[in-house]
Amino acid sequence: MFSHKPVLRGVHAVLRPFRQEDIPSLWAMLHDPECIRFTGSRGEYTRESVDAWYSNRGEVSERLDLAIADVATDACLGEVVLNNLSEVNRSCGFRICLAGPHAFGRGLGTEATRLILRHAFETVGLHRVELEVYDFNPRARHVYEKAGFVLEGIRRQSLFWEGAWHDTLIMAVLAHEWAVHRGTPGG
Repeated sequence: MFSHKPVLRGVHAVLRPFRQEDIPSLWAMLHDPECIRFTGSRGEYTRESVDAWYSNRGEVSERLDLAIADVATDACLGEVVLNNLSEVNRSCGFRICLAGPHAFGRGLGTEATRLILRHAFETVGLHRVELEVYDFNPRARHVYEKAGFVLEGIRRQSLFWEGAWHDTLIMAVLAHEWAVHRGTPGG
């Protein structure tokens, strides 16, 4: 379902396959303290493993990994991913990460989310896209709600981070909800 790696253009962002010149930005993203916190990442990444991972994303058909690039400069500012594909259920997971504070507050996350959801529902023909977000990330939750995601449940105290327990919020958007809402506030 995700064999084709599209280029999706918006006003501020373009979602495109990764390029070798994106690796330094992605390396920095994976080591940014805020990105690490928002994703709950605990892994260690070597430069070689990051290079190998992003270099083969175009060859993977069970998931779609795209760079979020600035439409004006083509600089890589993060990634957007559709993963955990279930073809029989026409569903998948979603995640997004922006490459640090210089990418925040510019509408890139909102636009990238809407672009990838439009592709998932209107081109690929998925029925459901779901995500997880931690309770300490209200900015992301707001973006997801604007794009049509609905809170479905809470995994209570599922993450121990910086000496405290945090909940994982489970959200999803269905194809018919996207068709009505289309990722715009108020429908």
